Amino acid sequence: MEKPRKLLAYVTGLLIAGGLSLAHAEPLAVGQPAPNFDLKDQYGKTQRLSDYQGRWVVVYFYPKDDTPGCTTEACNFRDDILHLQALKAEVFGVSVDSTESHAQFSKKYGLPFPLLSDADGATANAYGCLKSLGPFKMAQRHSFIIDPKGRIAKIYRKVNADTHSAQVIEDLKALQQGPAKS
Repeated sequence: MEKPRKLLAYVTGLLIAGGLSLAHAEPLAVGQPAPNFDLKDQYGKTQRLSDYQGRWVVVYFYPKDDTPGCTTEACNFRDDILHLQALKAEVFGVSVDSTESHAQFSKKYGLPFPLLSDADGATANAYGCLKSLGPFKMAQRHSFIIDPKGRIAKIYRKVNADTHSAQVIEDLKALQQGPAKS
């Protein structure tokens, strides 16, 4: 039992010495109010979660514009946007990239939904998605479905970029049907 403790202490020391931090707000849980955000999209328009009260919202956090996994995930949401709109769901991608980076990424891949710039990482932190490596910050690949009352309906902490959009669609369908009646 002593070896695992020493290993944990050693790894923790390395992470701290290297400036890696996964510190964030208390973990969110299904049923809790979703943290509001007030962020600019790729067009410079301010998007607030509170403006979408009464609608289903998908908020997906991702590490970096125009990287392989993030491009796959964004393009899958793009390709599935009609299914998501049929479910009356709004989609927001969020990363710490600038609005300018988002504009280039969105234009390059024809993304039909807002990409929000969380440059200071405050929103990613509020959702428990912020990862820091020294002075560098990035959002981890986590997603949330928020119900029309503004509450967290589903949390995804382990996301497969290839299949995530399809999983979100299936989960939205199930959530909108409500609990099974007995």
